Amino acid sequence: MITRVHRRGSRVGGLLRYLWGPGKTEEHVNPHLVAAWDGAGSLTDLEPVLTVSGRWNVRALTALLEQPVRAGYRPPTKFVWHASMRLAPEDRHRTVGDTTWANMAVQMLTEVGVATTATDPGLRWIAMRHADDHVHIVATLVREDGRTDWMRNDYPRCVKATYNVARRYNLHRRVPPADRTAHRRPHPAEVSKARRAGRAQTPRDELRRRVRTAVAAAGSQEEFFARLRASGILVRLRHSSTDPRQITGYAVALPGARTAGGHPLYFSGGRLAPDMTLPKLRLRWGVPAPLPASPGRSERVDAMRQAAKVVTAAADDIRRDAHAAPGRAQATAVAAADLLTSLASSAEGDRRGPLHRAAEVFDRAARDLYGRVQKTTSRSQEMRAMSRLVALMGRVSGDDDTIAALALVMDLARLAETLAQLRNAQQRLHQAEAARTAADALRVVAGTWQRAVTVPLTPTSTPAPTVRGGRRTARSR
Repeated sequence: MITRVHRRGSRVGGLLRYLWGPGKTEEHVNPHLVAAWDGAGSLTDLEPVLTVSGRWNVRALTALLEQPVRAGYRPPTKFVWHASMRLAPEDRHRTVGDTTWANMAVQMLTEVGVATTATDPGLRWIAMRHADDHVHIVATLVREDGRTDWMRNDYPRCVKATYNVARRYNLHRRVPPADRTAHRRPHPAEVSKARRAGRAQTPRDELRRRVRTAVAAAGSQEEFFARLRASGILVRLRHSSTDPRQITGYAVALPGARTAGGHPLYFSGGRLAPDMTLPKLRLRWGVPAPLPASPGRSERVDAMRQAAKVVTAAADDIRRDAHAAPGRAQATAVAAADLLTSLASSAEGDRRGPLHRAAEVFDRAARDLYGRVQKTTSRSQEMRAMSRLVALMGRVSGDDDTIAALALVMDLARLAETLAQLRNAQQRLHQAEAARTAADALRVVAGTWQRAVTVPLTPTSTPAPTVRGGRRTARSR
């Protein structure tokens, strides 16, 4: 179940006429009230009357809802609040009657603050139903004592309240409240421009992936900027106004992505992801350990096996530190995300294959709330050293490398399951789902490698587009 908050309006009668009308495609069937504000009286007396012409007369109900607005002190221009509660497809087989819908709507509105008792002069509202899978809620934002309820942050409050209702009624689809760990969706203008240019991803998404790979393979800001430039990314540094020798930030751009004036389209680290600003990256790197110059084949296999052992120990640390030291568990999870990112780069190169996509999902599961970054620990430093070593050894090739990488992927899948348990215990359900998705994807990748371990690793899948394939389609004439 999910609740959608619609745009606010100023015409109660127009909205009610639409809700009791036939709909845009005659989809409104048997419109009727299921609940109303406390003190409204009988629902039968509130129901609009069907006239001889076949239209519903909503004037009486409109007048009752608008009465506090007309008597209020300086009411807002848009005082009509409209929301809809809808069941998920997998829950629509249930027979949800009017009484159940009324109870669910009242519980949600009570938690949000719309529904109050008769002793509290709150808002006037109604809940009506004209379909089996959803109800509409209409409220006027002026209380009966004349004060205006501005309903600030109404959407996140409704999402949280609806999740609690869905859990209380044991519905299958429950949408948890936002945890602010997902990337910001590309603007439609970015998607359209990328589609016109024939790109499979928007410049912001592609830069985020490349910068994340450089972050996982670097141990300092100098190494980080060098890796970015070596990969062909344009880098612009921001220097302190008081000390020009001090670097305070950075911005990156793709050579082919330009503005209308022909200038490179730069994105700062904070615009790519909340945890990619330079101060947070410095805290994330800590003090790096020295690495060998160029490991050979045997060193690469040993590095993979050593990384697998570190991942197994890290999963044990997350279980142990989940309650006693959540900060340490968080730092370990972020370092594991860096290791998986480096492994994806070593196995698939610059091609965004299934391992890259699994790394992106795992990164969302490992990220801390509000872009926070925890201080490094001995375990996270050890894992980050493994990440840098895996990135330094280059592309995975040969049976020995593939078998060692296969074992590392399986250990990372088990660590992802451990991370899912941690996020569940923390009630960060979006991240728990992302961790389970990453674990499943890693097992699929491991199964594919296991079947192809006797043949050279070749790219088999195409990059997943973010802008509908990245190709221009001919217009129909």
